[in-house]
Amino acid sequence: MHRTVQFVAALAATCLTAVSGPAIAQTFVIHAGQVLAEASQTPRGPATITVTDGRIVSIADGWQDAPAGVETVELRDKTVLPGLIDLHVHLTGDPGGDFWRETVEPDEWGVVVGVKNAEATVRAGFTTVREAGSAQESAFVLRRGTEEGLITGPRIIAAGPALAIVGGHGDVSGFRPEINEILASGYSCTGAVECAEKVRRASQNGADVIKITATGGVLSQQGRGLEAHFTDAEMKSIADTARSLGLKVMAHAHGARGIEAASRAGIDSIEHGTYIDEAAARVMRENGTVLVPTLMAFQGISERLDKGIYTPVVEEKVRAVAETARVFMGNAHRWNVPIAFGTDAGVFEHGRNAEEFALMVEQGLTNREALASATTAAAKVLEMENEIGRLAPGYSADMIAVDGNPLDDVTVLENVDWVMVRGRIVD
Repeated sequence: MHRTVQFVAALAATCLTAVSGPAIAQTFVIHAGQVLAEASQTPRGPATITVTDGRIVSIADGWQDAPAGVETVELRDKTVLPGLIDLHVHLTGDPGGDFWRETVEPDEWGVVVGVKNAEATVRAGFTTVREAGSAQESAFVLRRGTEEGLITGPRIIAAGPALAIVGGHGDVSGFRPEINEILASGYSCTGAVECAEKVRRASQNGADVIKITATGGVLSQQGRGLEAHFTDAEMKSIADTARSLGLKVMAHAHGARGIEAASRAGIDSIEHGTYIDEAAARVMRENGTVLVPTLMAFQGISERLDKGIYTPVVEEKVRAVAETARVFMGNAHRWNVPIAFGTDAGVFEHGRNAEEFALMVEQGLTNREALASATTAAAKVLEMENEIGRLAPGYSADMIAVDGNPLDDVTVLENVDWVMVRGRIVD
């Protein structure tokens, strides 16, 4: 027993070397060349940021001396700004088309993959992510691991398994019936009553947010179109039940009528939104539904065409969405749909998340709007606008440093030089 205790203590000590010291009882003084406190402002500097116990204490003009014994971080040639937020990632998976692996890889493998991807994500400057679908426990244990500082990674808001219709996107298909049944997550539902029960089950088991697949999908083996899967009554039941539990709902949705139905039902965010039209946009505006466009997802799957990666049914769907993916977010922006940042990392390689910014600007967002989508706008979606998304006293010490000014060129965020998350410096 004594050896076991020693081993566990040694393992914990080893894991904690991934960050520079504990998140509490530690003060840092950061000398910044300039500070961009939030996307709506202009950079100011030089400046001194003081962080204690994982929170910002002050942001003062000039480079002020640190008290004796306090660690100083020199970023005098950098722009320091809030850590970035990605509202749609899949940390427990990597890109590929080999869907049959679900039959041979245990859920625990997702944790191993997730540890790798959590580190790649935070090193890319993303200090908070919303995990948009995983096996039952894998994202939840990653959430705990990053929160406690045992692994290097961002703050994780986790959905766990997505709710889906039987055989739809998010459920299992493409195998023999008995294999489909074995691999099913247990979160498919039919009818308003059963869907309400599955929302409650997700809440009971640790979900921070409810994820549903409101329409068909591109990468699933089910090839019967991209319109609404759930009935109106089912989606309203999901939204109402989640709201009663204090949870928001994020809906994978491609087809216009599926987007419209989900928004009318009270779903909080539409993920992807590929075939949005003016009628769907109007309902989104009326209900305050946010679009999370995941443009990098379409970029990533297009890069894998003609390589024998995807099955024929998936390749056909990838080709069908390719042209629309280049314009739909721009249309939504012109129709005044609120937009927040999300990438679908896992469909492409984790760590490339910031490449989304250039795609957003190509479709009409300004540099400032793109940055806001990944800071203040994303924080509002998470109802964490008083915690993250800007640099201010009392806020979590989530910040990054880059060369240049992202308001002039948002692509500077593709090369992040320094990261602090929850007051911990990522080495």
